[in-house]
Amino acid sequence: MSPCPAETFPALEALPFLRAAFLQRCPGIDVVTDRETALTRLWSVHREAADELGFSGPFVTAEQVHGHLVTRVNAAQSDPTPGADGLITSTPGLTLAIYVADCAAVYLADKTGKAIGLVHSGKKGTEQNITGQAITAMQREFGTNPADLIVQIAPCIRPPHYEIDFAADIIRQARAAGVQDVHDCGTCTASDPETYYSYRREKGQTGRLLALLALS
Repeated sequence: MSPCPAETFPALEALPFLRAAFLQRCPGIDVVTDRETALTRLWSVHREAADELGFSGPFVTAEQVHGHLVTRVNAAQSDPTPGADGLITSTPGLTLAIYVADCAAVYLADKTGKAIGLVHSGKKGTEQNITGQAITAMQREFGTNPADLIVQIAPCIRPPHYEIDFAADIIRQARAAGVQDVHDCGTCTASDPETYYSYRREKGQTGRLLALLALS
């Protein structure tokens, strides 16, 4: 049995060259603490769960400063990508990893197999259109046609638990950038405490859910 349950998304599972998962609340881990301590406590179970799901390659993470910087990554690195809230790559086996606890993890996959992207988009990131920035970056770096992209929004906080429906804004931003294939799981992290961590519901002292995306 996996140390940390995971969910997947049908639109991404349909792509044979892609591996995508969203790690949920990990049972038995004390996360009533600050972010860094929680991540340290979760690291080994996240890594074990990722291995069981087939993410055998190295993780690449982002600093996640609630900004709009999207960075291309080509190889493993020991530290989070400075200043970035989004990561894009065309390197097979390199696992993009984004932590969330109410903010949305947004998966981007080129259906032609050229490249992938993963971004952290909460209230501030959505206001800065980080999803649109990621789409533009994939066009620039990999020649991705937005019409060839699948965009998938993971579980995140939603009304009535939050005053802003930023998932709806992300959908609009993706479509405005030329993406036709946009999916939203529709799940609210704050409404299901048994399955998800929620920064707002747990007043900042909680764990982090982990979005994973890799080209096979």
